[in-house]
Amino acid sequence: MNAPGEMKVVPITALDGCQDPVLLNDWQVVGYADDFQAGTIYPTRLLERDLIVWRSESGQIHVWEDLCIHRGARLSKGWISNDHVVCPYHGWEYDCSGKCTRMPAAPDEKPMKKAVAFPYHAEERFGFVWVCLGEPHSDIPTFPDWDDTEFMKVHSGPYVYNANGYRAIENFIDASHFPFVHAGLNGVKDNADRLDPYTVEEVETGLKSSEVRVFQPVGDATGHPLIAFYTYHALRPLVAYFRKRTQRSDASGQPITEHSDLFGTFFTVQMVDDRHCIVRVCAALNVRPSPDPTAVRDRADVIFNQDKDIVETQRPERIPTELRYELHHRTDLMGQRYRMWLRNKGISYGVI
Repeated sequence: MNAPGEMKVVPITALDGCQDPVLLNDWQVVGYADDFQAGTIYPTRLLERDLIVWRSESGQIHVWEDLCIHRGARLSKGWISNDHVVCPYHGWEYDCSGKCTRMPAAPDEKPMKKAVAFPYHAEERFGFVWVCLGEPHSDIPTFPDWDDTEFMKVHSGPYVYNANGYRAIENFIDASHFPFVHAGLNGVKDNADRLDPYTVEEVETGLKSSEVRVFQPVGDATGHPLIAFYTYHALRPLVAYFRKRTQRSDASGQPITEHSDLFGTFFTVQMVDDRHCIVRVCAALNVRPSPDPTAVRDRADVIFNQDKDIVETQRPERIPTELRYELHHRTDLMGQRYRMWLRNKGISYGVI
């Protein structure tokens, strides 16, 4: 990173791929925190930019452009030595700040001032690694349940979608597909829920719906029928969250208790390019007794792979933010408002 007031040096590869300032100046997830062990370089791709992720011996996470400024080799083909990233082409060594400290062909010479790697803002939060390719215009979005010890947290994924990232988000904040895409789990195909009118408002943290009521024959990893009341949030263009308030019910959807449990899901999308993305999620639930985390993860695998299979069929691949290109119904209000929200933010990448 550059010192305050210092002009930021950008790699020539920054001209590739996404040029959308809204996305470049936002925080994006590129992996789970426990994906990255010290001593190894991990390549990844975000917004058509090739990156490396590595962890220094101190535990600090680093995300850099996958580029050696000397002759353009990929640092991802190199290795870590003494907490330095070593370029595979000429062996130039870069320390944790990104400065070149050694050029083996001229070991007695001090590397030039411009001999630097290209680090980005990187942080770990909620068990994910986040990166900002530009300058952050806001903090990482809040996961409401993360610090609440009453909630068990379970990460699931990654789920690799051959689909547009916004399409993945819109699917996540939609309830009317449950009886068909998740038949027998989140809905009943032959007795689909009638969705009552609901509202969506723009709040400080993004978009938020009022509760949407549905019946779910197997509504969570406990395996019980539930009445579920979903409140959806679009926190960022590529981060969303829902909290569902659940009540036990009988097989016909009639509640058998007045007690409510809470189940939250934090949903992140790594937009690889405008037609491919990687979804990672974290569930938080306070039901007692707590289900086995493996059961929570297994159920998430089923649900999100069902979503993946249908989202990959959607055309056009890039989401239309001009509402006239697709048909909208009152039951699509959250998705409709999400598209308008993207357009009002000036999003240009991955949309039509």
